[in-house]
Amino acid sequence: MSPSKPVPAQKHAAASAVSRIQSIDALRGTVMLLMLVDHAREFFYIHAQVSDPMEVETIDPLLFFTRIAAHLCAPVFVALTGVAAWLYGQRHGRAAASGFLLKRGLFLIVLELTVVNFAWTFAMPPQTLFLQVIWAIGLSMIALSALIRLPAKLLPAIGLVLLFGHNLLDPISFAPHQSGHAAWAILHDRGYLDLTDTLRARTSYPVLPWIGVIVLGWSAGPWFSRGARQEERIRRLAAIGISALAIFLLLRATNVYGDPAPWLDGGSPLRTMMSFVNLTKYPPSADFLLLTLGVGALLLAALERAPARLVAALAVFGSAPLFFYVVHLYALHLLNLAAILVVGPNQGIAFSVPNVGALWLLAAGVAVPLWFACRWFVGVKRQSRNPLLTYL
Repeated sequence: MSPSKPVPAQKHAAASAVSRIQSIDALRGTVMLLMLVDHAREFFYIHAQVSDPMEVETIDPLLFFTRIAAHLCAPVFVALTGVAAWLYGQRHGRAAASGFLLKRGLFLIVLELTVVNFAWTFAMPPQTLFLQVIWAIGLSMIALSALIRLPAKLLPAIGLVLLFGHNLLDPISFAPHQSGHAAWAILHDRGYLDLTDTLRARTSYPVLPWIGVIVLGWSAGPWFSRGARQEERIRRLAAIGISALAIFLLLRATNVYGDPAPWLDGGSPLRTMMSFVNLTKYPPSADFLLLTLGVGALLLAALERAPARLVAALAVFGSAPLFFYVVHLYALHLLNLAAILVVGPNQGIAFSVPNVGALWLLAAGVAVPLWFACRWFVGVKRQSRNPLLTYL
């Protein structure tokens, strides 16, 4: 056999290596599409805004389950950020990974305060800065940049303590005039921070539990190393997913711990089931994270065995996540303004689509050109030697 040709074992290893990366990008792409639907709701379903947790007694079930599907986005995205950080560290070393996490985390915070906030509001100057998921990922990356300098065996324990234990802090609160209010609003309780006489910030994504999620993602990174066996990775992902869902069912069924909002008899099987999965996202409760990360782990295991064409198509979105995030916000906002100009407002001064099905169709229509835009951007990024593109 010619030494230039790979032996079968080498072929299998190469195929597995492609799968481990493509499956990550494909899962990221999947939740990004769900996020697109949810953000279309924010712009085009103004008349039916949802609370956290949702009002199970009155909400349209289709809208409820659309929102529930979108709950996968942030936990999966943050966990995969941790996995990607570990893979970066495998290539470049832990010290380099720590430095990169710090710089990219700071970059994401600046991006949230500027480009992302403007995409949501089109207000200049803004009256409120919304500190949302990009901000939370940025702060989580900064925290991870420090935590990965600890012994590796400590990190899974830290992640699990933050995931399971942060709801023990629910009784703690600070009034706006108290000295601990700002730190606590950033870490655990949503609130407003007065920055100037005319500007305030809304901490929509308290960061403490998200730090736990990104640490757990980092801890799972070795499952995706170059030498890891695909079959073993799939078994671990399935075991973690099933275990997380089993613990969720146990905690949620007892209503003892795991979410500040207990489930109630909704008067019908459907409404009762809706109440059971109606979980707190801000900050994400232990039950919320167990459910979403459990489903995410099972989806990732499934994507490792999914048809190659499907995985490749979804991976296009997942290969350019930050580009997708910024562009889709501007696209949705501009489309909504165009609808107001062309069709006219139909909900006060706003324009909304008539039903949840129209939201999904709208999101699908936006996803198609975004797929081509992401494919173009990935090509540019691969061909460019500009180090700034590594932050995108």
